[in-house]
Amino acid sequence: MRLLTGKPGWSTSADVVVIGSGVAGLTTALNLRSHGLSVLLVTKARIDEGSTKWAQGGIAAALGPGDTPDQHKKDTLIAGAGLCDSRAVDVLVSEGPEAVRKLIAQGAVFDKSETGEIALTREGGHLRDRILHAGGDATGAEVSRALLTAVKNDRGIEIIEHALAIDALKSKSGRVCGVLLHVIGAGSRDGVGSALARAVVVATGGLGQVYSQTTNPAVSTGDGVALALRAGAKVADVEFIQFHPTVLWRDLANRGQQPLISESVRGEGAILLNHKNEQFMIGKHPQADLAPRDVVAKEIFNQMQESGQPYVWLDALKVKDFQIRFPTIYDSCMANGIDPTIEKIPVAPASHYASGGVKVDLNGQSTIAGLYICGESACTGAHGANRLASNSLLEGLVFGARIAAALAKDLPAQEEPVYESKTTLLDPKIVLPLQIAMSEGAGVMRSESSLRKTLQTLNELSKLTSTEPRIESWEATNLHLLATAIVKSALTRKESRGSHWRSDYPLSSDSWLSRITGEIDNSGNWISDLEPVK
Repeated sequence: MRLLTGKPGWSTSADVVVIGSGVAGLTTALNLRSHGLSVLLVTKARIDEGSTKWAQGGIAAALGPGDTPDQHKKDTLIAGAGLCDSRAVDVLVSEGPEAVRKLIAQGAVFDKSETGEIALTREGGHLRDRILHAGGDATGAEVSRALLTAVKNDRGIEIIEHALAIDALKSKSGRVCGVLLHVIGAGSRDGVGSALARAVVVATGGLGQVYSQTTNPAVSTGDGVALALRAGAKVADVEFIQFHPTVLWRDLANRGQQPLISESVRGEGAILLNHKNEQFMIGKHPQADLAPRDVVAKEIFNQMQESGQPYVWLDALKVKDFQIRFPTIYDSCMANGIDPTIEKIPVAPASHYASGGVKVDLNGQSTIAGLYICGESACTGAHGANRLASNSLLEGLVFGARIAAALAKDLPAQEEPVYESKTTLLDPKIVLPLQIAMSEGAGVMRSESSLRKTLQTLNELSKLTSTEPRIESWEATNLHLLATAIVKSALTRKESRGSHWRSDYPLSSDSWLSRITGEIDNSGNWISDLEPVK
């Protein structure tokens, strides 16, 4: 099955096609070049418009005095609530420090302490100060800047901007050997074309636009995960959608990307208050306001249910030099009529990060030959049921390098594509009702009845087909596929664990210490399975 498109009107090729220009894609591309491989880097908007630049908090790595990878591993495993693949966590925390040092060598500048050392702070779930940050709260922007500079200076990396990756191309042997692209607007290529490669790396980021409120940019429609599913790859842990607990609440009418209030603000002393002015996280978790994100998001949801208000308060009045330490957040608050230095900030949870994704091994290889996945699109198993704060940028750095090393060792010759005849396409009108249904029925809190109702809505929306191939239709079809995968996996997991909260199954159960995988068969049916956690 593939998306309905016109016939390819142009063709290009490289050793490896990398889809996505966030930390995962850029790191993979640069490491591929260090092995002498040619790279075609494809990005959906401008090259600097992915999720990476929006990352406020920072990068977690055991670089501070007294800190160790083992301690970082322990915090990661606790946040992952029993579903982390310990081998993937070992890779992440042990190779993380060197990956960060390499990033610094590439030109990334992190904030320094008064002594001239790199300043480290703490975020939810971490028992040590191990978060590097840049520009106070603009870490992602600095990481993106440094990597983009290196990429643009490498003539062995061809960049195609404003290009949507539509579907994987597969050879007669079943190996992925390229992608179908649609280049938007003016450029060296227009319309649908084929980019052939000896391997394809998907690093397209998240799928936050499945929900009506998210911290993700508008381009985060899960195109890479949907592409992999249609190619026959397995996904895993997709029910675990992390909702960031503190997103600036503006109005229920505001949909799409919302301003994030990094938990680093709480790391610097801000506290959460309910409408009775009570610090409600006290007694709910040993780390109180700095508990893991799923714990805080659930408690905020409870407080909102109790008060009948669509938000709680974040009191940052005691944070020293707020506008200097958090300039991006300060400007965002001021732009929305809130001065965080003299008044409390209204916050509520919003879709933030997909802990699951396309199932991969420790070298980023999916279950389909020739298809590699990196970053938020991947499920390495490192995050388990709930990603630990600031492990996401680190994952892109670490596994991007591993994918490049694996491809350098074993990259077969180019194969010719065979074009799939079965097509699908949905009407863009489905997007808004889909997002509303997902937020209401498959959001922070879920139940059998809410999930069944959401699935019924998705089934009805699937009847609204389209015969007009265009960006909006392709994105709508991708969102529908991913929403269905999330809901079906959430229905399967009859317990509460990590960022998956079932009101009808409020406790965790050892009988669910398994990973739910899913794939699409040749008839388009969803097939799920349980795999033991390694």
